[in-house]
Amino acid sequence: MQSFPHTYHARALANPQGNVTLSGDGLAPIASAPPAEFGGPGDQWSPETLLVAAIADCFLLTFRAIAEASKFEWSALECAVSGQLDRVERNVSFTAFELRATLDVPAGVDPVRGEKLMEKAKANCFVTNSLKGAVELVAEVTVAA
Repeated sequence: MQSFPHTYHARALANPQGNVTLSGDGLAPIASAPPAEFGGPGDQWSPETLLVAAIADCFLLTFRAIAEASKFEWSALECAVSGQLDRVERNVSFTAFELRATLDVPAGVDPVRGEKLMEKAKANCFVTNSLKGAVELVAEVTVAA
């Protein structure tokens, strides 16, 4: 790992109509548009869905690193994130995020340890640590038969 600070770059290009094109160095471009709630088509990635996806992605990658360092055996982790956008005073912002994580572990693996590692991943996810809204983790561990 490189020493801190890390700097990340992204670009966005838009015309008066149509999608916004998001790009980054060495990355495939993706299309973005307003969500349906803001009059967009509802079938494109939006800034709102990209933010909640970044939370899920960071949580999974943080868990993966913690599990590897802890020599914890697991087979799959799924994380669904919902973010609540609301008007607070005169500003619109995300006020809360819920992470619903389901961890699958092989038989013989301690599910309580898996829950503790998911809590540790939530606490160490730098995307959620960068947000103002409250972040709640609802964790479930399923053990293979």
